[in-house]
Amino acid sequence: MYQIIKDYRDHEALRQSFDALAQKTFGLSFEDWYQLGYWSDCYNPHSIFLDGKIVANVSVNQTDLLWDKEVKHLIQLGTVMTEEAYRHQGLCKCIMEDIFAEWEGRADGFYLWANNSAVDLYPKFGFVKGREIQYQRTVSIQAEPTMRQVPMRTRQNFEQLRRAMQKSRPFGRFALTGNEGLFLFYVTKFMQQNVYYSERLNTYAIAEVKRSHLHLNNVFCPQPRSVREVVEAFGPQIEQITLGFTPEEEWDYIQTELPADDNQFLPKELFLPRLKSRSFGLRSWRMPEAERAFFNLCIEETVKHTVGFACVKYPADCVSLPVDIPCPIMVK
Repeated sequence: MYQIIKDYRDHEALRQSFDALAQKTFGLSFEDWYQLGYWSDCYNPHSIFLDGKIVANVSVNQTDLLWDKEVKHLIQLGTVMTEEAYRHQGLCKCIMEDIFAEWEGRADGFYLWANNSAVDLYPKFGFVKGREIQYQRTVSIQAEPTMRQVPMRTRQNFEQLRRAMQKSRPFGRFALTGNEGLFLFYVTKFMQQNVYYSERLNTYAIAEVKRSHLHLNNVFCPQPRSVREVVEAFGPQIEQITLGFTPEEEWDYIQTELPADDNQFLPKELFLPRLKSRSFGLRSWRMPEAERAFFNLCIEETVKHTVGFACVKYPADCVSLPVDIPCPIMVK
């Protein structure tokens, strides 16, 4: 009999089994994130336990997304993985249906990143497809730089960033709120060289600088700051900027639809969220880039490159898919 288990973050044997499958599938460990204390209740793997180990998983990540001052309580699905010997048995479908049933009436919607093998599958669950817009422009900066790279080497560095995130105002029109642990996962893994701080602005920026090009992913500041202020803090070497989010203010941006092959870590073909209150009727939006990086690494293991993002509509409208395995027992 299959069992779907969850809420086992602090159960060492189960967590280690989950971590072993994640390392085998993605080359990615969650253990240091856990030991640092940043794995919160917001991230909850739902796994099938069989033969003394975890063999399949779909993780639930609770994300409150602020859109034009309106908070939507969404569920981001990720870390979709199955042990090779147990594939093609519908295990992840079974987990997803269990998640939809669990969160029906409690969440405004679901979203996830898709890949080549899944773009035809997710519409059967009620997912709808959309597009993202990238914001870019050239700049001419005269001010001296005040942004300094922060070496994320100590617990103190991470705690200072975490406190700044907790005190920060939402930045951009579409922002993740109340889930610092998710963002700190990225910083512990592959964004340690991308953290900057300006003492003059009392502002953290998560960014990548390549010669004269600034790729600005996110900004954390307790006072209102414009994109222009943050960009100018990087100094006159910057001549071109690309935003990894949807800006709140106008600044003569060049808006282009994201190409599918622009960057393997950034989904370019996405599914817009359909929520139970209304759809996001957007023509010029971008999902916050940093908030999806982790899930781009944790998509279905059979495909190497991410090509899509999906958002399922309200779960009551979902179409159930037949699962050719026994109904699982759900164990907390």
